[in-house]
Parts: sequence; structure tokens; C-alpha cells
Amino acid sequence: MPFRFGECVLDQERRELTLRGQVVGVGPQVFDLLLHLVRNHDRVVSKDDLLEAVWNGRIVSESTITSHINAVRKAIGDSGGEQRLVRTVPRKGFRFVGAIEVGAIDIGAAEVGAIGETPSGPALPGKPSITVLPFQNLSGDPEQDYFADGVVEDIIAALSRIRWLFVIARNSSFAYKGRVVDVTDVGRELGVRYVLEGSVRKAGNRVRITGQLIDATSGLHLWAERFEGMLDDLFELQDRIAESVVGAIAPQLERAEIERAKRKPTESLDAYDYYLRGMAKLHSGTREAIDAALPLFHKATDLDPEFASAYGGAAWCHLWRKVNGWMTDCPREIAEGVRLARLAVEFGRDDAVALTRAGHALGHFVGDLDGGIALIDRAVLLNPNFAPAWFLGGYLRAFRGETESASEHFAHAARLSPLDPEMFRMQAGTALAHFFAGRYDCAVAWADKALGNLPSLLVAIALTAASHALAGRTEDARQTMRQLRALDPSLRVSTLREWLPIHRPEDLTRFAEGLRLAGLPE
Repeated sequence: MPFRFGECVLDQERRELTLRGQVVGVGPQVFDLLLHLVRNHDRVVSKDDLLEAVWNGRIVSESTITSHINAVRKAIGDSGGEQRLVRTVPRKGFRFVGAIEVGAIDIGAAEVGAIGETPSGPALPGKPSITVLPFQNLSGDPEQDYFADGVVEDIIAALSRIRWLFVIARNSSFAYKGRVVDVTDVGRELGVRYVLEGSVRKAGNRVRITGQLIDATSGLHLWAERFEGMLDDLFELQDRIAESVVGAIAPQLERAEIERAKRKPTESLDAYDYYLRGMAKLHSGTREAIDAALPLFHKATDLDPEFASAYGGAAWCHLWRKVNGWMTDCPREIAEGVRLARLAVEFGRDDAVALTRAGHALGHFVGDLDGGIALIDRAVLLNPNFAPAWFLGGYLRAFRGETESASEHFAHAARLSPLDPEMFRMQAGTALAHFFAGRYDCAVAWADKALGNLPSLLVAIALTAASHALAGRTEDARQTMRQLRALDPSLRVSTLREWLPIHRPEDLTRFAEGLRLAGLPE
């Protein structure tokens, strides 16, 4: 699919660049350089990266790179002085900073389709791409499903730390759990070239992990291996699997170039078991599941007092209770959520999961949006394929008033995890960004999608009521308000600032006015 930005269209299939509808003549290396920057717009592209991608690793002079960058800017109507689209990052490289649409998809426009609704599947990204399907649990014990799922989650996390590898997020991979699938269909639906599948057999204190890597475009088996060991060696086994997969995808790369900095979340397997069980509950988002998840995270931290991700999960349980109006003692629970989030940051400075959950929770609990965004941005640097970091960072940006940046974050999260069962969070966040941007019909459309997946999502209901009211649909607004009041009778216009960390006065005023018109008491 073509990339659209500014007044340009970059068609990678036809290898054609147009500006204001007119074809722009560019050389093949200038085209490749622009395409590489656009495909990797979520990061700074180093000069070494450009040499590998555009010049096939051949060393060229500094002036050659500079002249090609200048040619790219000229072709797309940019300049070195303005740097509206291609920005030079001193001593680091270059980054494409313009807003990008893929094909007909525009996350900030009214004609947007549902996130992930691409019947033919997304196009393959410009770098090696993989999804890891849920491993089969061969232990004969349904209670051990969480263990097999946890093994896969850690493999995904390990692969995701390799910056040049595009990895589909856990929740989209797990959409195939329990299904008999054709890997070529999976590859097409998720937009990836490689699929990893396997099984886990746990017996007593021993574990056997098998895996096979398949080229989804051809169905060809590229690699298969079996690993056996004691449970105490589980993390080492997972690292070996990830390293082998990377070696199969890019055998020409030396092992030293393989980024294997996976941080072990805990050395206590029992604590890890509790953490995995807590995460399994956390994903569903219902009140009952959250109530069940919180004590599981506490058991994990009781066993391992420095388990950062477990502290982050516990803090986020309190955050989700606050957002949905489930707290029974708000001051106490908020204080506890802050305590847990700060412990997650203290023990998890290099843990993307901990920083993401903690940063989002702190943004809500103490209103420090800038601090929360900084923590989540660090999580993205640590693990650029961690979808929750993108969409939770999108929420804080929306509350900060950065609606377009927020929309881009939600869209990127959806691309990482296009079949995510937690898509309702991305959809509700996109509705929030549309609302603060004054696009009320779009806000209603996205909120309706979120409510189709989680009918009790309070934020989505409130956005629907306020949007209907401000768009002049009074009866629809009042009908939605009745749903809102049934879910949270205590919510008032005067408590909106305490409910959500809305930074800009004009956004808070807009939200308050919409809910007031819909019938929310003062």
C-alpha cells in the first residue's frame, strides 16, 4: 500500500513518488532512502543503517549521504532549514517526522475504518517480521495453560528487543489460541513473513520446549529445534530459542549484532507463576478479572520484593478501578496505586512493561503527564514493539492535548497488534483524541467500537454522551447518560478533573459542557 504524507504519495509497489499529483523524478538510491526513512518513521535511522539499507553495506562518503538526504528533501518539498518532514538528529542520524497515512487509512479523519480492518491484511513491513503463535500445552493439565502462554510471552518480549525485527504483539498472536490455522493465512492476516509455532511439555520439575520457524509466504520450514532442561533454566532456554530464530531469519549477521539484552523479570519461578496468572486476568478488563488479578500480583511481589513488572501490574489494577468508577475508598486506593507504581519504576528502570504500566498509572494518579510520558517513552526505547507502551502513551498524550500525536500512537499500536483482544483500549483512546480535536462524529464511531468489545467501559460511554450532546443529538445524549449513571452514579461535572487527568482547560471545559448538556449533575 502507498504511503501518504503532506502533499506526497510514495508508492512502493510502483516505485513512484508524486507531489501534488505530479510524478517526481528521483534516482533509485534517493527513492530507497526515502522509503527506508518512511518505513522506520518511529525511530532515528543511523548512518550505518542507511549504508546497509541503501548502499548494501558499501562505505560511501559523508558528502554522498548528505547530498542524497538533500535530494530527498527537495523531492518532497522540504528543506534543510525547515526540516518539516525529514529531521537531522545531530550525531545520531535522521528521522522522518511527518504524519503518515497508509493506503486509504487516516487515523485522524472521519472516513477512517476500524483499526485493524484490512481484509487483505497489512503489507509486509520493510524489515524482517514475525509472529509467535501460542504454544500447545502438552502437559495434560489445563491449569498449565498459563505456563505455556507465559513461555510464549517471554519469547515475544525477547524478540521485540531486537530493534530491526518487527514482532507482532502478544494479544494479536493469542487471537489464534485453540484454533487450527494455516500459517500462510496467519502471515497474510498479520502482515508478517515468518511464523514461530511450538509446544511446551511440563512434567514435574522438567520442561521440554519445541519450536519451528516457517516462512509464511511459501510454507517452507526454515528451522526446528527441541530444548530440554530444568525449570530453573527456563529463561536460558527461552533465550536460546530467540537466538536461534534470529539466526534463521538473518544468518549473515554475527551473533554479536543480535540484541539479546532481555531482562529477566524475576529469578523466582513461583513469583513468576503468580505474575503470569495476574497478567492473564488483567488482559480481559472486567471488574471481576481485575479483582482477581490484584492479589496475584501481590503474591508475586511477596515472593520477590524486587519484581518490577508485578508492581506495575498491581498499580495498573488500581488505575483501571479508578477509571471505571470501581474504587470504594478512592484516597486509600490512589495512594496505594502511587506507591506500587513508584516501586515499579524503582526496580524496573530497564523493564519496558514496568515502566509502561507505572508511567500510565502515575499520569492518572498524580497528574504528572510529562513524567508519565517520559517513563513510557523510555519503555518504547527499551522495547519498540511493545504495543501497550504505544497506546498507553497515546492516552497520556491525548490528555496532554497532543491529539494528532496521540492518534499516531494508537495507530502504531494497532499495527503492532492488529488482532488485539484489548483493541477496545485503542479504540477508546482514538475516540478521546477525536473528541478533544472537536471531531464528535468520529469520537462516537470509535467509542461505539470500544463498547462493542467492553460494554462497561466508562470513558467510552462518557465520550459518546458528550459527543452526542455537543453535536446536537440531545435524545441520544440523554439515553447514553442513563447508561453512564447506572454504571457510576457518583460521577459529577465537578469531579471530572479528579476522574481524568485532562491538562488543557479548554479540553476540560469542552468535556464538562458536553456531559452537562447530556444530563450529568453538577
